[in-house]
Amino acid sequence: MTVLDFIIAGLKAIVILVAVIQVVPVMIYVERKVAALIQDRPGPNRVGPFGLLQPVADALKFLLKEDPIPLYTHRLLYTLAPFLSLIPACLVIAALPIADKAILFGKEITIQISDLDVSLIYVLAIGSLGVYGILFGGWASNNKYSLIGALRSASQMVSYELPLGLAAVGAVMVFGTFSLREMVLQQEGTLLGVLPNWGIFYQPIGFLIFLVASFAETNRLPFDLPESEAELVAGFHTEYGSMKFATFFMAEYMNLATMSGLMTVIYFGGWHLPWVTDAQLLELLGSQNLLCLIQVGTYIFKVSVFMFLYVLIRWTLPRFRFDQLLTLSWGSLIPIGLLNIVVSAILMYVLGGK
Repeated sequence: MTVLDFIIAGLKAIVILVAVIQVVPVMIYVERKVAALIQDRPGPNRVGPFGLLQPVADALKFLLKEDPIPLYTHRLLYTLAPFLSLIPACLVIAALPIADKAILFGKEITIQISDLDVSLIYVLAIGSLGVYGILFGGWASNNKYSLIGALRSASQMVSYELPLGLAAVGAVMVFGTFSLREMVLQQEGTLLGVLPNWGIFYQPIGFLIFLVASFAETNRLPFDLPESEAELVAGFHTEYGSMKFATFFMAEYMNLATMSGLMTVIYFGGWHLPWVTDAQLLELLGSQNLLCLIQVGTYIFKVSVFMFLYVLIRWTLPRFRFDQLLTLSWGSLIPIGLLNIVVSAILMYVLGGK
């Protein structure tokens, strides 16, 4: 790797990570506004025009608040836990392909921090490490509510990583690769001349399993058992305040972004527009960089739709009971996921491939 390649790689990592972090204040504002709309109240409307500066005020509040550590905690793990939740969420971003290529310094640059041959395995493996932050935070707090939340989180993550993986197996069978970039490239064009050539039309059952499991993996309602306020006072982060609590909060929204990005890549064509190929767009626009901007905008729009869906469902559906949470996974999603793999294999054999 030359010095220029090293600089470009560093710039890509910084720009993409900083851009994704902006998801946090935007989603805080959107979540509050959607909640207010559903509950028939104004929502944030005091700080800045239309309340747009409310996330900035929240950030200043977290930065300026006192950050005491309760007595009888395991100080090291208590302090590390929020970062052990945030860091895996940030690392997953490295493998997500956001757009195809741009021209920078006379070189073709892929809009992806790292194009791994096994990027899907990397994403699932690194994403599963986030549970350690919740476990350490719950145990190290020396609080019974936090510990119950941590135990719930452990069983929930184990239960729903299996259907998530089974859904991903179906996608791997269809595309014949573990590379997320290759998956996106194979979803260009149309299917049967009518439908977009997207993964959801090859794996509709796999997508539904992945969608439901993603709610549980990100601890979002109706699967927020690790932090259910009505029962556990906030669960695993009961004893956290100031920037440590804000870090857990950031990790949740970063996980939403990465899960939404992963579903976009596997099932909704990534950066591809429906019914139009990249070659057709390039011929129309005459500029690779302009095409890249459109691809980035397309990807962001698709991810935004999924993130809005997370918010909408949070303020629409009630929370599951814990036994219902586990029964849904072990009794329904895992058997359906296994059946989906078998049926997909039979169909691919009969039809001679994808």
